[in-house]
Amino acid sequence: MLHDIFAYLLVAAVTCLVAATMKPEGALRQSLWFLIGFWMIAMAAQFALGWNYLNISSVNPWYWDRFRGWSENPNQLAIYCAVFTPLSLHMALTAKRFGRLVAVLSCIATFVVGRLTKSDTFLISMSLSIPLLLALRLRSWLTSPEHRRSLRFAAATLVMVAMVPLSLSLLPYAAATANDVEGLAAGMMKDRGGEGTKATANLRLSLWQDALHAGLESGSLGLGPGPHLEKPTGITDKGVALPVEAHSTILDVFTQAGLPGVIVIFSLLAGTLAVLLRARLDALSVLIFALAVFSISHFILRHPTVWFAVTLGLILGFDRRSWAHARTKG
Repeated sequence: MLHDIFAYLLVAAVTCLVAATMKPEGALRQSLWFLIGFWMIAMAAQFALGWNYLNISSVNPWYWDRFRGWSENPNQLAIYCAVFTPLSLHMALTAKRFGRLVAVLSCIATFVVGRLTKSDTFLISMSLSIPLLLALRLRSWLTSPEHRRSLRFAAATLVMVAMVPLSLSLLPYAAATANDVEGLAAGMMKDRGGEGTKATANLRLSLWQDALHAGLESGSLGLGPGPHLEKPTGITDKGVALPVEAHSTILDVFTQAGLPGVIVIFSLLAGTLAVLLRARLDALSVLIFALAVFSISHFILRHPTVWFAVTLGLILGFDRRSWAHARTKG
């Protein structure tokens, strides 16, 4: 309970300071470049630890065959990668020359680190985010006035015209290779879709069911900060503290703050995504979408980087909308 209280106070302080002190084209953008720079240095240091170019006795960068760097577990590092991959992409789309190259390198390196964590949620979030990003970029190229006479507009038009006949022609091939695709997807998971993956899924479902019952028993008003679930029989790790969590943002919020808390969190993420979509900030829209996917099977509200990403999206989204409205009105 104390851990959650201090974590929530920390993220509240970070969020308020960012919103109060950072202007979109001034301190905020400069801070983003500093953040990406330090992130690349941190990735290089963790790579050096993982491949024995650097040795720190108190740090074990591997959790069995999953890379965790200096995080406590691989899933924590995967959440950072889910934030920094689209954030680096946003900087690549809005930067010029050398800055764009640095941001692209950061995006690629972060994606590689995310895959090394062997987080199934990171794999799913990125697999869903890529088609969303492509769709948003096509929308921008087709509807933005500055692209009407550019090669991008012509390319996007050709893609839209060819999409339907191309999709119909690929249906027989897709049906014939469905089993191969399923095997490939299973092979990319941390246990190749084996017994470990099934056991993890069954354990998560059991925790989610218990969390739903606990939230309903509280009258949908919540039980306060901290974990509230009994240790399932499937957990054999003696180091796991009692009680445990549901490992789902929505369900953990439901047990802690009840239905009002769930409505607030859902409204915040949905509202931020809507603002970014209207502002045509495609990479940041993908960032919020990836966080929403991560929230299904992880409790992400304690991470200051998550709140920094949400605050960043709101600041830049409202600033872009105000700028576009002023230009249209003028």
